Amino acid sequence: MDSLDVTKASVLSQVQALVTECARSGWDSSEVEPVSKCAAIRAADFIRALPQGFPLPQVAPEPDGSISLDWIRSRTRLLSLSMGTSDRLPYAWIHGADTGHAVVLFDGKNIPPDLLECITRL
Repeated sequence: MDSLDVTKASVLSQVQALVTECARSGWDSSEVEPVSKCAAIRAADFIRALPQGFPLPQVAPEPDGSISLDWIRSRTRLLSLSMGTSDRLPYAWIHGADTGHAVVLFDGKNIPPDLLECITRL
C-alpha cells in the first residue's frame, strides 16, 4: 500500500469515526441529527474517487446528519461541500476575493470536473 492509500485510508477512518461518535440525536448536546450512514457511504465513495495525488479533505459532522468535506488552505482559500443522502453536492468556496457556491451531481464514482477544478485552484 503506497502512502496515498494510507492517507485515504486515514480520511476514510475519520468518516467511519463520525458515524460512531455521532450516532445519536443530540450528540453535541443540542438538537442535531445523527450522522447518516448513507452520507458516510457517499463521503467514502467521494474520497475514493479523488484522483491519485489530489488533496484530501478534513471531515466534520453537520447538524442535519450530513458530512462536511473541507479543504482549508487559509482563511481566504477554502472549499466546503456537504455530503448528504442524495446525489446533489452543494459546495461553497472562498478564493481570495472570489467567492461562490454551486451544486453538482455525484454518481458515486465520477467527481464532476468543475468541482475538481475548484478544489485544485486552492
